[in-house]
Amino acid sequence: MNSGAAAERFAEKFLQRQGLTLLQKNYHNYFGEIDLIMQDGHALVFIEVRQRSSADYGGAAGSIDRHKQRRLVRTAQYYLARRTRLPPCRFDVVLMDNAEGLNIEWIKNAFDA
Repeated sequence: MNSGAAAERFAEKFLQRQGLTLLQKNYHNYFGEIDLIMQDGHALVFIEVRQRSSADYGGAAGSIDRHKQRRLVRTAQYYLARRTRLPPCRFDVVLMDNAEGLNIEWIKNAFDA
């Protein structure tokens, strides 16, 4: 298992311990990929997991630029297009320094759609 997949697995387990329910992993379509799609109460949560061992260039958080955010939003819109009812949604980010969750940080509503 590569370090990205290990980080996603760690984030999944971490969020499940916080009460979220996994709906889908590594959802992808023409527009891009969403690491985790989870349910948090009534909200549907699209989650990007980032792991970076270096703080250079803004670290893990800095790697989620406007371009990446637009791709995540488009991917989520395509996912939602299949649904007849649209639940409240948000975009969260889980950041960590390594695949074992060192310095894990969960940012709810990390950016607006």
